[in-house]
Amino acid sequence: MRPALAVPPIYAPIPPAVHPNHAAIDARTAAWADTYGIGSPEWRSRLVTQDIGVFAARILPEGQEEVVSLLSDFVIWLFGVDDGYCEEGNLGDKPGELAAALQRLLRIAQNPEAPMLMDDPLAEGLRDLTLRVSRCGTALQAGRWVDTLREYFFAVVWEAENRAAGRVPGLNDYALMRLYDGATSVVQPFLEMGYGFELQPHDRDSKAVRAASEMTSFITTWDNDIYSHHKESRGTNYYVNVIRVLEHEYALSPDQALTRAIAQRDRVMCLFLSLRAKLDDEGSPQVRRYLSNLASFIRATQDWSVSSLRYTTPDDPAALSSSFSDRPTDDSSDPLDIPSVSWWWDLVPASRTAPLEQSRTPRRPRRAPQ
Repeated sequence: MRPALAVPPIYAPIPPAVHPNHAAIDARTAAWADTYGIGSPEWRSRLVTQDIGVFAARILPEGQEEVVSLLSDFVIWLFGVDDGYCEEGNLGDKPGELAAALQRLLRIAQNPEAPMLMDDPLAEGLRDLTLRVSRCGTALQAGRWVDTLREYFFAVVWEAENRAAGRVPGLNDYALMRLYDGATSVVQPFLEMGYGFELQPHDRDSKAVRAASEMTSFITTWDNDIYSHHKESRGTNYYVNVIRVLEHEYALSPDQALTRAIAQRDRVMCLFLSLRAKLDDEGSPQVRRYLSNLASFIRATQDWSVSSLRYTTPDDPAALSSSFSDRPTDDSSDPLDIPSVSWWWDLVPASRTAPLEQSRTPRRPRRAPQ
């Protein structure tokens, strides 16, 4: 068994925040999972102690409570899929069977009235979630949510294929697929719904906003890999984690791979701050609100990961620092040597370090768009 890696304080320039009703949201999500029978009773008894509602409340600290609860229920449903089907379930190394199972669920998200999987708890939970997404979001947001769910399902089938082959993926492919298989893009539509606004298609699909969304996925999934490494490395199918990928790619020790992963996420974090400063100057009120919400998502992942029993694993304690750093380990303005994401650096002006310095200055609060 691998020794526990000592994860140091990680760069966290974004201030923490949490919705004031997080405890009630967490309790409602536990009741929702019981109502729909998501996972086994033993699985639910573990997951409801892992502060899923608090995680959602950190992502949307000032969001509409109905949407925060919806997001919380969706996150526990995602864990039901991830733990039950993909990682710990019997389909995690059967990509063909997994693809068929997930495609059936996708049909429920597209058409909740479809007469299929009528006795399946995950399908019934998804029917409820789909109806609530349609109520809380616009038609465009609901459609985007289904699209991101498809992206997530496609990517976890790729994960299953790697497990089946006993293969550690290359870094470039891993960075690309991790934008989707970490279920981060499926959360992003809620960043609009929770505050009652809609990004215009020309804003959402612009290179700059798309890059900011992808950077958020990169940072949060690298953080997830770092914080969940201890838990995952105890399993039998430990192939798709950035620590393992970097060990394999560069012939590194686990400690060296951890250092490299932290440096990569720090460099992307610095770029995100610079791009956010640029879009704060140039973007619409909705774009500025969206970038602020992406930042909350990044910080929420950090705060939840260092405190949730899902990753601290008290029975086999992970060596996670509960504090954070105010300085990056790598603030280089050079692109990462990862072709699938290196284009992000083309979007920030040559004077990249100026926005980074400005981003360390407290921002004046902006009025949320109506």
